[in-house]
This record gives sequence, structure tokens and C-alpha cells, in this order.
Amino acid sequence: MSQAIEKTLRDSAAMRWTALLLLALAMFCSYIFMDILSPIKDLMQETRGWDSTAFGTMQGSEVFLNVFVFFLIFAGIILDKMGVRFTAVLSAAVMLVGACVKWYAVSDGFIGSGLETWFTNNLNYIPVFDDLGVSPFYQGMPASAKFAACGFMIFGCGCEMAGITVSRGIVKWFKGREMALAMGSEMALARLGVATCMIFSPFFAKLGGEVSVSRSVAFGVVLMCIALIMTIVYFFMDKKLDAQTGETEEKDDPFKISDIGKILSDSGFWLVALLCVLYYSAIFPFQKYAVNMLQCNLTLTEPGADSFWASPSVTIVQYVIMLLVAAAGFASNFQKKANMKYTLLGISILALITYCYMGFMRQTAESIFAVFPLLAVLITPILGNYLDNHGKAVSMLILGSLLLIGCHLTFAFILPMFKGSAVGGVIVAYATILVLGASFSLVPASLWPSVPKLVDAKVIGSAYALIFWIQNIGLWLFPLLIGKVLDATNPEGTSATELDYTAPLVMLACLGVAALILGFILKAVDKKKGIGLEEPNIK
Repeated sequence: MSQAIEKTLRDSAAMRWTALLLLALAMFCSYIFMDILSPIKDLMQETRGWDSTAFGTMQGSEVFLNVFVFFLIFAGIILDKMGVRFTAVLSAAVMLVGACVKWYAVSDGFIGSGLETWFTNNLNYIPVFDDLGVSPFYQGMPASAKFAACGFMIFGCGCEMAGITVSRGIVKWFKGREMALAMGSEMALARLGVATCMIFSPFFAKLGGEVSVSRSVAFGVVLMCIALIMTIVYFFMDKKLDAQTGETEEKDDPFKISDIGKILSDSGFWLVALLCVLYYSAIFPFQKYAVNMLQCNLTLTEPGADSFWASPSVTIVQYVIMLLVAAAGFASNFQKKANMKYTLLGISILALITYCYMGFMRQTAESIFAVFPLLAVLITPILGNYLDNHGKAVSMLILGSLLLIGCHLTFAFILPMFKGSAVGGVIVAYATILVLGASFSLVPASLWPSVPKLVDAKVIGSAYALIFWIQNIGLWLFPLLIGKVLDATNPEGTSATELDYTAPLVMLACLGVAALILGFILKAVDKKKGIGLEEPNIK
């Protein structure tokens, strides 16, 4: 009887995984909105006059306040002082506000409004920021892109706050248990948002035969409302846990600046943070241009208007098959019976082949790139489970860097060689995208569970905030750089689907090389200092 009384929600596998699901669904929705304009870059140029520089500047603005106003540092302090549940709800509310602003910026209602006139005539020069070359706006930037950037900045504050909150929440519910598996599973589900965005953003933009980019963003706004609901449900669940354990959300010890000093003085922390910024800078900014890159390097022939492959229903069918790939592959990791495990794995592989065939028949770059997270969903739980029981986190980071380098160089030099080959180009694209997704899954499964090994539990929120802040520098810089490099290496007036992406892709591959070098250094430091990064999480 006493054991039943002492049992908490955290001790119940069903309850702690339910808490994880609520947080993961909120991140799933935020991932969709984060890249909501990425698969329709060409439509933004055609309907709103956004060239690559305007597009890249707007995309990079998402993390501007986090980097240059240090909002992420404040977010970490809020998290440490106010706790997971308060910060989760706050982050979702902030994301929703930013999403609404961005939606209005690209809507038809903005065109010809007083706001459009104001943004056209203002924010063309911002003292200090322009002098340093880091302004989120520039002379000649379309007014809609400026206002969208403002909304994206607000969204970015909430999104990155949510990121550190989810990481802290998982530590709270899973410490001493299957933490790497939980973090990997959360990211696997959240990354389905990337595929969802790639499939449905163009779907809504072109729905009914009339192009309207604001419909895509409105779809994202609805999802951010759902994310807010998920965090509110989590709020009450987490509150009940604290009531059972006697824990309090507020910290007994006040936050001190010296805490940040302790974190920053650790060489292991810096290596993890730099690995994070290099690796994520080679992935997230690439996602924002990947569909357009495929449009420029693949030979795609649009199916006839009366064809099934051009109908709206094929989008729904393909998405259902995608969910089957993810669900069957993910569930196969948790089966104890071999026959059930391999049956689910077989279903997942067959569904993946079917999905790829449908993507080829649809002849759209967005449906091809949407395969990006699917292999990650399948193998991330495997990697997380392996790390929990066997370790080797740094070794996985090194492997991830090698795969990253190979994928970007393949996109840069091998994929263009298949231009004109309808089948060959798509096969190379699919294989490279799947491997890149697998590479991406190595990072969250190995990197994030390593942070609690590096810092004191009292300042985990601040540690995650600092890592995210450093990461955000890259997420601000590289979308902007890719856009500028594209405009600089392509003749003025080049069609949005005829750009040469070689230079930006080589730049991203170089980030992978730097990450690879740091991975070897981190492995040496871990061995010398005995940090335990290569050791299993479950003792």
C-alpha cells in the first residue's frame, strides 16, 4: 500500500511518455511554422517580389532578438526561476503572437495598407546594427518581408524558449531513466513537422488553382493555437507531479551571474556548444532553401491537370503513407517479440518505397524533400536506446559530421550531373536526403543528453539557453549568407528555379568539416577529463 502511495506520475511509463507527447506535439507545430515559407520560396518571389537576399534576411530574422538582444539568456533565467510549465505556456503564447503578425504581413490585406507604406519608408537604416552589418532590414527590402521579419522575430523568441523548456522538461521527467531515448523520440516526432510543412505549405498555397501564400501561413497559425493548447494541458500535468513529489517550480537559490561564468569556463561545454552551432547551421538554414535547390537541380515535369498525381487528394494520400512510415518504423523499436518488430519494420520500409514512388510521380521538389525526416524517425529511437545503454555519444557526433559533409558535397557536385535524367536525379536526391536526415538524428540523440553531464542541475536551464544562444548566431547568419551568396553567384534576373547552388552548398560542407574536427577534440577532452560523454546514461 505504501509503495502505491509513493508512486508518482513520473514513475508511470505511460504518464511520463504522455508528458513527452504533449511537449513534442507543441514542437511539431512550431517546426511546421518555422519553415512554412521554405517550400514556396519561388512563389514568394513571384507574388511578393522577395529575391534570395530578402528571403534569406527574413528567414534569418527568426533568431535576431535571441542573438542580439540576448532574449535566450533571459529565457533561460525565466526557466530557472519560474519553472518548466510556466515557461512552456509563455513560449507557446509568444509563438502564436508572432505567427499572427507574419500571417498578416504576407496577406492580401497588407498590400496597400498604411502599414505597408510605413514599412516601405522606414527601417531602411538602423544605427549601430547597420554599422555593424547585422541589421534584420535593408534599403529596398520589400515591406511585406520587413513586417514578416518582425513577426518571425517574435515567433523565434517563443520557439527557442520552447526548445530549452522542452529539453529541461524531459530532464525533469526522465532523468535516471530512458532520457536519450526520450529526447531522440521528441525530436523524431517534432521533425515530422518538417515533412508536414513541405507537403502542406504548397498544397494550401495552390489550393483551388489560385496561388495565395497567406493560406499557407494561416495553416501554421491554426497549428500554433493547437500548440498553445498542448502546453496548457502539460501545465496541469506537471503541476500534479510537483504536488506528488513536493518539488517547487521556483528555485530555492536565486540566479547568479556567476552561474553563467561557471558554465562558460568549462571547455567541454564550449566544445558541445560550438559543435551545436556548426552542425545546426548546416542543417536548418539548408532546409529553408532545400526545395528551391531541388527545383534548380532536378528535371521535373509537371503532371497533367487532369491527372491523379496533380489532384489535391494525392497530397492527403501521400501524407497518410508518410505517417505510416513514421508510426510503423517508430513502433518497431519498442517491440520485444522479433516477429512483430520485423513485421512493423517491413511495413515501414514498404510504405517508404511507396511514398518515394508517389513523390516521383508528383514531380514536385517539396514532396521529394519531405522524405528528409522519415529515416530519422526510424533510427533516432534506436540511437537513443543505444546511447542510454551503451554510450558513445561523441563517436555518433563524429559520424554525423562525416555524413553531413558527404551529403552537401553530393548536392553540390553529383546531383547537378543528373540534370536531364528524370529518374537518376530523383534517386540521387532521395538517397542523399535520407542519409542527411539520418545524420541529423545523430545530433539530438547524442548531444542534448550530454549537457546534464557537463553542468550542475541547478543551472541546466541556463546552460541550454547559452547553447541555444550560440546556436542561434549561426541560424541568424547562414540563411542570410546563403541568400547573399546565391544573389552574388547568379546573374541578376535569374529565374527562381534556375539558380546555381554550388557555392552555398560548399560553404555548408565546410561547416561539417569544422564540426568533425571539434568532434575529435571533444573526444580527446572527454577521455582526458573523464566527463563521461562516451558512457551510457542508464547506470
